[in-house]
Amino acid sequence: MATAARGGRKPASIRTLWAIARSPELQLSEEDLHAIVYRETRKGSMKQLTQGEINTLARILQNMKDGVSRDVNTKRTDEGGDPRTVQLRRKIYALCGTLGWNNDNQRINAFAKRMCGVERIEWLNMAQCCKIVEALKAMAARQEAGGGATE
Repeated sequence: MATAARGGRKPASIRTLWAIARSPELQLSEEDLHAIVYRETRKGSMKQLTQGEINTLARILQNMKDGVSRDVNTKRTDEGGDPRTVQLRRKIYALCGTLGWNNDNQRINAFAKRMCGVERIEWLNMAQCCKIVEALKAMAARQEAGGGATE
């Protein structure tokens, strides 16, 4: 409590725990929050928690929330997938840049689904990647030749 007062922040409360648990990142149910409280403190009711336990739980929940936020923000569509297709997927992204598609991952994923029946380009195999590259090359050539239409 002394550190909270020194830092100019109010000490965490049960209301704080609920606010973090109900945040859009975590969306914990009442049962989930009570399970975390029990796991960390072995207490069946949040009314029995000491201020130190509330502070610890607030820190744990905030770390969970930050972990979810970090995972969402760092997810890139060109990461993961088959390591053998990394170079081909880079070529696909380069061609997408030529076509003006780089700001629209849904577009290239929809194109991959239509061409190969695969939801995301990370899941393409070598042959499917080659098929996509050739199709994008042809589209880029048509665009350069004055066709103008990208799809």
